[in-house]
Amino acid sequence: MVEFENTFDVYQSIGGWKKIVLALQHFLAMFGATVLVPLLTGLDPLVALFTAGLGTLVFHLITKRIVPVFLGSSFAYITPILLVKEKTGDLSYATGGIVFAGGVYLFFALLIKLIGVKKIKKLFPPVVTGPMIMVIGLSLSPVAINMASENWLISTVVIITIILSTTVFKGFFNLIPILVGVTVGYSFSTFTGNVDFSPISNSSFISIPKFILPKFELSSILLIAPVAIATFMEHIGDITTNGAVVEKNFLENPGLHRTLIGDGIATMIAGFLGGPANTTYSENTGVLALTKVYDPSVLRVAAIFAIFMSFFSKFGSILQTIPTPVIGGVSLILFGMIASIGVRTIVNEKVDFSKPKNLIVSSLILTIGIGGASVKIGSIELKGLALAAIIGVIANLIIPEKK
Repeated sequence: MVEFENTFDVYQSIGGWKKIVLALQHFLAMFGATVLVPLLTGLDPLVALFTAGLGTLVFHLITKRIVPVFLGSSFAYITPILLVKEKTGDLSYATGGIVFAGGVYLFFALLIKLIGVKKIKKLFPPVVTGPMIMVIGLSLSPVAINMASENWLISTVVIITIILSTTVFKGFFNLIPILVGVTVGYSFSTFTGNVDFSPISNSSFISIPKFILPKFELSSILLIAPVAIATFMEHIGDITTNGAVVEKNFLENPGLHRTLIGDGIATMIAGFLGGPANTTYSENTGVLALTKVYDPSVLRVAAIFAIFMSFFSKFGSILQTIPTPVIGGVSLILFGMIASIGVRTIVNEKVDFSKPKNLIVSSLILTIGIGGASVKIGSIELKGLALAAIIGVIANLIIPEKK
């Protein structure tokens, strides 16, 4: 375990208007990705903002208010949510699955508290989690292509803008390429007459977000809850990275079990209110690294911003007018980046593919997860990432190493 020196006090607070500005920056950093998930799945973006803000406050409470993170919508759940939506026609069953996904986090937190982090991580080595993350991104690629193909000109403008924002622009714009891409794409769509403004004129200024109660059905739960296996490993990476930025070992204090409980309960709350699953956002960790301001209370102010904005229905109506090709252009990059993160996991951990066992395990996960394989036992059907994850873990445990 890496030990960090206490080079500064993480509790050192910054106040006044500076805190407001820094909090607004954190809000903008998480905003684009947080509302994009509900826009892609059909959930309410304003509910997503509310549950992201509330989930962040709950997380800080559970983790002793010392971990400077923001919780936003997780992209890992987009595919299973869409599958449940297609199967049942009711997103309430998807949010029911999200409640159980949060429960998986609590289960892992209990195991870690009882037996330690190292033994749990052995069940999910990089040769398993890397391909799982790749499956999440690659299985979404047809969705991105379908949306972008409605108007390739608009989608191309968005893609080029994101590329420029990421590689050419400097400073704050470099931190929010998705938001910049959506803004430019929306402006270009307006100029070319591809935006329908009627939802804005027909909505009120202030209203309560459209919360929905979850419904529980076993096959839907089995489609969504296993995704938490992949996001569990993502969580460990995010908390480790966040600790490295602020030079604190958060795996020990407040402890990985506490951060998992915080993430799990936040995700369960989101499911009960009709929002997408939450996850710790690396976008906000990037803002921490840029500003060198690690005061956790700044993130809590950003969370209050998110809750406050969720009650402006006019704001939600504006989001609903974003043309599909704009979302498609963003998705083409984002979904590819998710798959690339899986590749990066494999590369960073130096997974040796000259070993037959590693080749077989990753091959099974990729082909089963992307190819649409399914197994039905009575009324229960396992397919996609859920089936791939189970087979990948089992294969890694039972296939012997070649001597």
